[in-house]
Formats: sequence, C-alpha cells, structure tokens
Amino acid sequence: MKRNLMLVGAALSLSGCSQVLGPAQPDVTVTVIGVNDFHGNLLPTSFRVPDPNDRTKTVTVQAGGIETIGGILADARKANPNTVFVGVGDMTGASPLISGLLRDEPTIDALSKLDMKVNVVGNHEFDYGFAELQRFQKGGCNSNDPTRACKYENPFPGAKYTYIASNVIDEKTGALALPAYKIVTVGPARIAFVGAVLKDTPTVVTPSGVAGLRFEDEVAAINRVIPQLKRGNVDAIIALVHQGGASTDAFDVVDCKTLSGPIVDIAKGLDPAVSAIMTGHTHRGYNCRVPGPDGKERVVIQGDAFGHLLQRLDLSIDTRRNEVVSVEARNVLVDATNGPKDAAMTAIVQKAKAITDPVAQQPIATLGVEQITRAQNKAGESALGDVIADSQLAATRAPEKGGAVIALMNPGGIRADLPANVPNPTRRVTYGDTFAVQPFGNILTVITLTGAQIKAALEQQFDNPSAGQNRILQVSEGFAYTWDNARPKGDKVVTVTLNGQPLDPAASYRVTVNNFLADGGDNFTVFTQGTNRLGGDLDLDAFQNYLRGKEVTPPPTNRITRLN
Repeated sequence: MKRNLMLVGAALSLSGCSQVLGPAQPDVTVTVIGVNDFHGNLLPTSFRVPDPNDRTKTVTVQAGGIETIGGILADARKANPNTVFVGVGDMTGASPLISGLLRDEPTIDALSKLDMKVNVVGNHEFDYGFAELQRFQKGGCNSNDPTRACKYENPFPGAKYTYIASNVIDEKTGALALPAYKIVTVGPARIAFVGAVLKDTPTVVTPSGVAGLRFEDEVAAINRVIPQLKRGNVDAIIALVHQGGASTDAFDVVDCKTLSGPIVDIAKGLDPAVSAIMTGHTHRGYNCRVPGPDGKERVVIQGDAFGHLLQRLDLSIDTRRNEVVSVEARNVLVDATNGPKDAAMTAIVQKAKAITDPVAQQPIATLGVEQITRAQNKAGESALGDVIADSQLAATRAPEKGGAVIALMNPGGIRADLPANVPNPTRRVTYGDTFAVQPFGNILTVITLTGAQIKAALEQQFDNPSAGQNRILQVSEGFAYTWDNARPKGDKVVTVTLNGQPLDPAASYRVTVNNFLADGGDNFTVFTQGTNRLGGDLDLDAFQNYLRGKEVTPPPTNRITRLN
C-alpha cells in the first residue's frame, strides 16, 4: 500500500495529451486544496501523527494555524497557479475564544483573504441560526449577538467565498436556501463544486438554528443537479460533503480500503460524473477509494479537524473533452513548527489577539493536575466529562436553581482538553482555556424525568448517530450505570444507581442537561419528555465557578462500567 510522504509544495508535472484533436495541447493540472472542520482554530494545536521511525507509535506535533495554512497555499500556488482553495464545512462554530468571542469574523476574514472560493455548510454553520449565516455571507452588523458582532471590523464585510448546499430547503418557499453548487474557473478549466451537509443536521443543532429549514438526502440532492452541470460543459465535478466516516488506516495512507461510516453509502450512490468526494464532519483524516454506482473507484478524502491537515487533489484534465484524466489525492500535514508562514494571516491573528487576549488571559483557577482530558475510556467515560457534569450538578442542586440530583453532559459539547496544550507546569487555566472546552454558550436546564425515562435516555446512547457508533453521556457524581455491549439495542443498560441505590423506574428525579439536549439534540429525544423545565446559568459560567471553588483533580473514571 502506498504511503503519502506529505511533501509540501512539490513541483507538479503536466502530462502530455495522448490523442491530438486539433493543435496539440497538454492536459491541464488543477490543484484543489480543502480544509474541513476548521472551527475557527486560527492558532495551532496539538496533533498526533505516525512516528516516522516506528509506525506502530505516534508523536505529538503542533499543527494547524491559519498562518501556516496560508504559507502552504502560497507555496502550492507558486508551484501551480491553477490552484483553488475550498471549505468542506464547519469553518466556524464551536470556535476558540480568539475567533468565537468575535462571532467568528476573524476566521471568515482570514479564509476570504486566502481566496477561498466555496464552502459547503456544515452543521456548525447553523449554530447561530440561518439569519446569522446569511449575515456571514452578505456582511453587516445586524446580528443576534450584538455584543460580539462587528467588534473585529465595523462594518463586517462578509465572506468573499460562497456558502453552498444542495439539500437545504426553505420550508416556506420550497426553494433551495443556498446555492447547490458553484462553478470556479481555474486557469483554462471550469470546476463545479456541488455540496451537501449531513441530512441529520437537525439532530445535532439546536432547533432555533435550523428553524424553517428542511434537510434532504445527500445523494438525491447532489445527483439532482448533476445533469445541469453536465449541460454546462464543466471540466470536472467535485462533491463537497459535510458527512464522513472513519478508517483504520492512518491519514497518510493513500487509496485505503478500510473506510466505514455514512460517507461510504453516499459515495456509492453519487453519480459517476463526480470525480472525487471531499468530506468532513467526523474530524479524522483518511484518503480512501470507494466504488461508485458504475463500479469504478474514486477518491474519498478527509483531513483532520482544526486545520491539522489539508486535503489535496491534483486533477489532470482534458479541457477539450471536459474530462478528468486522473486524480491524485493526499493529506498535507500543516506543520506549524517548520512550515511556511503567511504574513497577512499573521496580521489577522495579531489583530484578533489584541482584542481577545485581555479576556482570554484572565486566570480562572489552578488545577490539581497539569491537564484534564476528554479522552474516553472503554466504557465511554472521560475525566473532563465527569468534571463538567459535576459542575453542572453543583450549579443546579439548590432548590431555587432546580433541585437537581443528576447531571448529564453530551460528549460532543466538550470541544477541547483543559487546557488544550501541555506541558502546563503551573497547572493554571484561563478564561480562554475554559471557553475552548465549552464555547457554545448553552443554558443549563433542569427537567423532571422518571427513572424509566432516564434509563430510556441512556439506551439512546447506542448506535448513535449510526449503527456501531455510540454517544456516551457524561454523568455527575453519585450517578452510575453499567451497560453490556453484547446485549441488543434498547436493552444494553443493565443497572442504574443513584448514591448507591437502584433507580426507581416509577419515581421522579430532577435532571440537569443543557438546552441542546433538552430539545432532543444528538438524537436524545427522551429528554423532550421532561416536565417542569427550568432554565438557569450558562454552562461556561457553571464550569468556571466550579473550577474557581477548589483545586480540581479529576475523580476516578468509574461511574460508567462496560461489560463485553
């Protein structure tokens, strides 16, 4: 199996045309560079890569950062002027403070200045609602968060790239809410980028974020516009799909055959006219080949989250025949330590930091350890998940705050380790560190559930979001349960206890969740049955107050037990 050497800025060779149709002309090589799940990470973060000396091991590097992304793009464009930069969703949302505190406007400015041409919306592009997404596109200061909007630049000019999605429908009009595709002229070639976001977006976004929108099947929506693109005589069609999968192979393995997850069925169903599929959402790099409906294999590629990896396609195109001759794919490591830097991006980072650093650097607490991680054990429990659930219980335990006895936290809402980078010999954490962990600003919500409903909610963790995958809720002190992986779906939870006593199926309990879960997010629909709903503090405020209260050392991760 071939392995990607991750050579950045290598010279590109142009292949000669084998058949002459009129004057002999070479095929044109077009380079497509994509980033997925960037989430406003303007600064580098830690990333584990295969150890070049022993591939059974990994080493940690500093990767990502908009300065190095800009440097890699500049080198690629020098090597091949026919280079285009695209986004594969979640450029914004769930962002660190340097971007999130400014409504992600620095990120949009940076991507625009790097000449991104098109970005398929991801689910996080809807975090602030569709009206705010439209403001991101068009610009202006009419935001639903005026405390953050236009603090970076006033007025905010909007994105210079185009947000697309072929499967997002305005329920009032029945029309597309966004353009289905964008055709980009790259040198002599016309490349069509057609996009779709995962059809299950409403299950992973708060209801207000997707109000008035309908999300259709990804394959049907993309295939519906392919005939129109063919009539337009485009030279290549690339699908940008914000849905992904996972591979047992490392990101630098080329043409892997181990891809699994929802993207596989999508790839198998997309029209053969699609030459390659660039994906996102699952945050892990892979570079695989999947057969289409005609049986021919094509590239399905994804980079890592936070800009750690850039997807790269090199297309050899015969523009006289509107035909893609070949596609070479690789993931490019964004080496923040040794990679090139873009001075314009450095200026953007410095501008954003000057505004946000006074807030980000405010000390919050001193931990009992250097770092509390969100890494889950075999049962699905994490040290940081325990601490967050405990903080939410502490904030809602008082009768006037809801009288909660249990707190449950969705793992997808824990966005970073605390702090994200080590070593941290002082054990100090700042506002920026905590913001990176919980950037959504969700509201703690206390609801009444019966013991039977709590068990039913725990059963919804399994085969979620799809078969073979789990979303294990993090639980507060005093609450514990055991689940058996060998038991059938719907009957995996064996025991549930509160303070050492079995949960009474008929009794009522006050349970704290965030408003996202309370509204049925992440497919936890049982929580919508909760009664006597009471809103409270922001999750970030509860987390910070809990850390301030004592020198927190994570408890043993023994609240959740897995059998088999």
